[in-house]
Amino acid sequence: MRLALQAALKAEEAGEVPVGAVLVKGNEVLSIAHNEVITRLDPTAHAEILALQAGAKLIGNYRLLDTELYVTIEPCLMCAGALIHARVKRLVFGAHEPKMGAFGSLYDLSKDERLNHRLEVESGVLAQEAQALMQSFFKRRRGTEEDVTGATRNRLVP
Repeated sequence: MRLALQAALKAEEAGEVPVGAVLVKGNEVLSIAHNEVITRLDPTAHAEILALQAGAKLIGNYRLLDTELYVTIEPCLMCAGALIHARVKRLVFGAHEPKMGAFGSLYDLSKDERLNHRLEVESGVLAQEAQALMQSFFKRRRGTEEDVTGATRNRLVP
């Protein structure tokens, strides 16, 4: 999880939402990734997706059997779907994501018996560090929002 937090810091340095992910098989790190949604102009470039893609290329298989994904923040529905399709064995995440989380907060796909694959989930690992990173990032951005052209405009804050 410390590697995932380091990756999240790289995302923050790039102006991305600070989320980091690390894919592991046994004692081997297969991939490390961070959010690159803004950098790539790609709404699917979440840390989890990028880590899964790199891991699949490395092992030469889209099925990531017996792997574990460590991620700083609870994955969203898109990432949850990717984890299930890839057959990741175990997910370990830091802080819960009450607005988008798909493994306990908003939904819990790990317990949905209708799905053909369910993964083990552990939450709360270094949660305070992950949550503090997210909170400080959004606190700095509060009140203004930068669009992809670099222009800054006022943002309504509820």
